Amino acid sequence: QLQASGGGLVQAGGSLRLSCAASGRTFSRYVMGWFRQAPGKERECVAALSRSGGSTWYADSAKGRFTISRDNAKNAVLLQMNSLKPEDTAVYYCAAKDFMLLITTPRSYDYWGQGTLVTVSS
Repeated sequence: QLQASGGGLVQAGGSLRLSCAASGRTFSRYVMGWFRQAPGKERECVAALSRSGGSTWYADSAKGRFTISRDNAKNAVLLQMNSLKPEDTAVYYCAAKDFMLLITTPRSYDYWGQGTLVTVSS
């Protein structure tokens, strides 16, 4: 089970940190991803993280602004978002898959959090 939090309203240029808490004893087996879905758009991956945290993937729109990290001891994955833009406005979801390789397609993930809304005002 995944529980996402940390969304909110922020002005353009501001920062937010999203958190995803996972239950269970095998969190370290899971590749983790952060996805977002804006109204009328498909869900897209913004960042993904390997089991160990040693490998990351970022969407072009997130590179240089977002940082994904995990704490396997705390069963948590974070998404630090800086220099936010109005186009970052979306519902953000964390997701998990028991897999060895980084993956970024939403349909590949097995478990999803409930989503947290991020609104960036101009």
